[in-house]
Amino acid sequence: MKLLITALCAAFTTLSASAADLSLMLNWTPTADHAPLYFAKAQGWYKKEGIDLNIETGKGSAATAQRVGAGGTPLGIVDLPTAMQARGKGADLTALMVIYANSPQGFYWLKSSGITGPKDFGGRKIGNPPGDAARLMWPAFAKKAGLEPTAVKFVNLSPQAKVAALKAKSVDIISDFYNEHDQKIKEFGNDLGFAPWSSVGLNVYGNSIVVNHAFLEKNKDAVAKFTAVTQRAYAACVQAFDPCLQALMAGASGLNADNQRDQWERIKTLMRDETTTKVALGAIDGARVKSDYDLVSSLIGIDKAFDPALMFTNEFLDKKTRMAAQ
Repeated sequence: MKLLITALCAAFTTLSASAADLSLMLNWTPTADHAPLYFAKAQGWYKKEGIDLNIETGKGSAATAQRVGAGGTPLGIVDLPTAMQARGKGADLTALMVIYANSPQGFYWLKSSGITGPKDFGGRKIGNPPGDAARLMWPAFAKKAGLEPTAVKFVNLSPQAKVAALKAKSVDIISDFYNEHDQKIKEFGNDLGFAPWSSVGLNVYGNSIVVNHAFLEKNKDAVAKFTAVTQRAYAACVQAFDPCLQALMAGASGLNADNQRDQWERIKTLMRDETTTKVALGAIDGARVKSDYDLVSSLIGIDKAFDPALMFTNEFLDKKTRMAAQ
């Protein structure tokens, strides 16, 4: 009984965790876009600021948003429109910095299947995980592409099973991040069909680092230090990725170094926009957030409306640290 009470107390004290013990839940399993976190941890940058960072794997942006929003963990990585939907359901979270200033989302298919583009998706099967941001945002993509949201059937797949399922033709289409583009080219060659979300006019903010707002209010100094180190780490990895790749490979299993290196080259293009290059690396533009909020609200729905300006803060970013223009 004593052990049970101790465990329950620990579960309900996450929001009062000390600066020396912070947990961050990823959106999925570790890949190149998370390498800066592993690099900063390996270099001892977090510990130098009094932070013992614990990196947890995730099961999709929706699950991470729910966990952070409920105070189950103070920090996480979440697709920003998914974070908006979660906040509309009562999740108490705020974005600290954006990783993907451009949407990494896209759909892949085999040209030999007869699909020439999104207009041909009707009646087809799309494979992706149930907690995936692409599934949550599908109604918006469908409406932009001129389809009914119910026009396709979703098939549950783990991220690792997507390529094999497409190859076996057990699904017609898969959703995936642009990071993995090179891997699919190697696998399918000229038979690969691809449509980024931007092809239908949908370029919403992507993965962002979010914090439980109640935790932020109680631990501003810790959050400020975490954000400063993380921004510095992403800037360092843009300049030289090999040390970051080594840290990622040491901290996560089952990764192919060449694939992760290819991914990082794609990721850099996704990190770059007018705000990240001219204001600060990771900075979020209020006008774009408002636009994304309006899109999510009109095409998908937000349960309880809120001021989108409350969705993010650039307060803890160093304006001298900017994303490289090229």
